This record gives sequence, C-alpha cells and structure tokens, in this order.
Amino acid sequence: MEKKQIWPQMLWVVRHGQSAGNVARDAAEAAKIPLIDVKWRDIDTPLSELGKQQAFALGSWFGAMPASEQPEVILCSPYIRAYDTGQAIATQLERNNAALLRVDERLREKEFGILDRLTTFGIKEKYPELSEQRRQVGKFYFRPPGGESWCDVILRLRSLLEMLSREYAGRRVLIVAHQVTVNCMRYLLESMDEATILAIDKQGDIPNCSVTSYRFDVGIEPDHAVQPELVSFLVPLERSGTDVTNEPDIQAGSKP
Repeated sequence: MEKKQIWPQMLWVVRHGQSAGNVARDAAEAAKIPLIDVKWRDIDTPLSELGKQQAFALGSWFGAMPASEQPEVILCSPYIRAYDTGQAIATQLERNNAALLRVDERLREKEFGILDRLTTFGIKEKYPELSEQRRQVGKFYFRPPGGESWCDVILRLRSLLEMLSREYAGRRVLIVAHQVTVNCMRYLLESMDEATILAIDKQGDIPNCSVTSYRFDVGIEPDHAVQPELVSFLVPLERSGTDVTNEPDIQAGSKP
C-alpha cells in the first residue's frame, strides 16, 4: 500500500535578519545597563541596515534556485523584522506573484512578560527572586510572569505542524521566525528531548538569516519522514560577502 504524504516536500526554517533591537541589546549588555533602550514595541522592531542586506542575500540564494525548487509558501511571524525578511525573500522568487506570504501568530518569538527588555544585569537587579527561580527550574520550563516558557512555545508550534500536514502536504514551505521559535521547531521536527535542545542552544545563538532545512522521505515512517539536510546554513550570506551576526533577540537575555 502506497504511503500517504503528510508532510511538506521541503521545509526551510529561517531566523530573521539582524534587527535594530539586536544592536541595542548588545550595547546595553556591554555597558551593564539594566534596560535595553529601544523606541519600538518588540513586534515593531525593524531590521537594521545589515539585517536588510542579510535578508536580500538570502532572497538572492532562494531566487537562484530553479523555479521548481523554490518555496511555494512563506509563513512568517507577525513581528516586523520577520515579516520584512520574508518579504525580501518573496520579491526575489521567480514566482513572486504566486508565492504566498502568510503571517502566522504562532511563529512569534517567545514572550518574556515582565522581563521584556531587561538585560541579564537588569533581571538580577530588579527581580533577583525570578533570576534564582530561572536558575533552579531551567529555561525550558521557566515561565516569567506574563510570559512564556519554551514549553509554551512548543505547544503552539505543535498546532502549526498539524496545519502544515493538513494544508501543505507535498509542497515547499519556508518559515521565517525567531531564535527560540527556530530551536523549538528543531525540537519537534527532530524528536529531541530537553537536554538535547538546550545543549544545542548553549553552543551559541542562531545566526541571523541562517537556514535549517528538512526534506520529506517517503521511504521512512511518518513520524520521522522529514529528514534534516541543512543546520544553521550560512553559505547564502558568505557567498555574497554579507556580514554574519548571531545575536540573541532583544529580550532573550544571556545564556545560563
């Protein structure tokens, strides 16, 4: 009996280009300032000039693919930095008028609640009890007041994967999201456990506009039919001579 394809034929997962918030966060951490100085809501934080160059370089890489291999659908976080990255890619595809650029709120970055915009120094200074709780519980399960844990992000992404199976089976799908979102997608798609994904996260931040990809293999059991091909792939930026950055998102704090 022929197996039914329940996954996209090709799935790319990309982190947005460098944002103005990434730059502000680095400056605040270096100066040991408690609060990151940005004038936008997190959702409205735009790409930096370098981030725009990174998004264009990545779009050029996708655009150089044969039309039969390019993304057919682009799903992106509603945050401006992710949407503009997706749009920069969509405009360079041969099928750009037919390519779908769709916003999906489930792809938004992890919400940090009352810790939003605080540096690691600021969290320890203003909420020492939460800093200690996070250390004891671990970042996978720690949920700051008004925010989310990694598990919360994973729960909403499980719903997204169900939609991919239902609506985009057999198609080529590109996802543009954020650092924690990308790691949580890897956790689900590669059937990881807490220790494995946190060990990967501890190795370093996901480079902006890096590509992690998966291809459907009909010969493998459905639960493992999407096989990883590329992980944090940076050749699109390196070939174009575009600077590579791997800063945490604005409210992500430092690694434990």
